[in-house]
Amino acid sequence: MLSGLSKGNSWYRHFQYEEGRDRPSDVRNVLLVVATVIAAVTFQAGVNPPSGVWDDNKDGPDGHAAGQAIYASQPGAYYVFLIANTLAFSSSILVIVSLTYRFPFQFEVIVAIISMSVTYGSAIFAVTPDESVRFRYVLATAFVPFVLRILIHLLNKEFGKE
Repeated sequence: MLSGLSKGNSWYRHFQYEEGRDRPSDVRNVLLVVATVIAAVTFQAGVNPPSGVWDDNKDGPDGHAAGQAIYASQPGAYYVFLIANTLAFSSSILVIVSLTYRFPFQFEVIVAIISMSVTYGSAIFAVTPDESVRFRYVLATAFVPFVLRILIHLLNKEFGKE
């Protein structure tokens, strides 16, 4: 029984996508689950950032305000976190929207996704001190996956691959 586990790094090949073996609907379902988990985790990380938020106000040069992210006291690291988290969130949203295209209740799914995205944006704006992050970059990051997907679609259409 254990001999099947000791084949080195070939074990993962069994789980890789194989076009003749894996049905498209099964692949879509797996991708929807993975994208939904990523969206949920990144949403939660944006709403409740690492280290939490300050529960008191402190004046002075090292001051902070209640409700602001503790992690924001390290502006560079917090900025990288926000950019990476927003990129992961918006990429997972793109996958969900793409995989549910023309599904029943698609309008409701889109409304829910837009509402969740606005909630995510307002939450990160609420917990982030004004001086620690350039929000235009975070907002631009949210659109990167959508812009890239459109550019890929247009290039494929232009060069005859679709």
